[in-house]
Amino acid sequence: MKWGFFPVGYATMEVNRLSVDDGNHSAMGSVNQVKFFVRTNSFADTFYKVRTTITSTMDDDFTRTLSYQKSQREGSTRREILVDYDYGKKEVRYHLNGEDPKTIPLPEPCFDPLAIAYYFRIHPIEPNSEKVLPTCDGKKFRQVIVRSGDREKLKLPMGTYSVIRTEPAMENLGGVFNKSPDGLLQVWYSDDQRRVPVRVSSKVVVGSFTATLIRAYPPLEKNF
Repeated sequence: MKWGFFPVGYATMEVNRLSVDDGNHSAMGSVNQVKFFVRTNSFADTFYKVRTTITSTMDDDFTRTLSYQKSQREGSTRREILVDYDYGKKEVRYHLNGEDPKTIPLPEPCFDPLAIAYYFRIHPIEPNSEKVLPTCDGKKFRQVIVRSGDREKLKLPMGTYSVIRTEPAMENLGGVFNKSPDGLLQVWYSDDQRRVPVRVSSKVVVGSFTATLIRAYPPLEKNF
């Protein structure tokens, strides 16, 4: 990960299929868990240390989020967030630092902020198209529009690959993007069966960040 031209850290993403045997989701034999971990390097630690882990648990078919957790360690910020998506009661419960939960209505099956980044790995993406993804972070429900561009060739540390770029509409994103008049978030996916996210670029009020894939298991195959 780079902030402008400066390397500032790295991130990892892993996906696991977990057996469900506690009865909470008895209609399913398994769930899918996506875990994202980001940390700054020693250079960035001196002015803004980051050690944040985000976990998204989705149903067996990757069609809706069941829970979302965020352990946030960023600068002086310390937050433990747990979001439960209760489709039976049609409500979302947002827990912050162990306090009593806040509840909002859940009008339809939805994704959490991490799950929408993984969505295009499961569902095919076509160039110059768009998808509307119902999304909820526990505090607000949004219809996030994600648009795709043309096929491109992108040079990565392990070679050059054919990719498709996606870009969510900024007006439907919250957080730091609301404070950035020229905010931009783009994700490039490999144009193959795996659709691996190979680059993420953002431009927000605090600067520009780029994350580039350096390793994947199994390794990426050349796709052009």
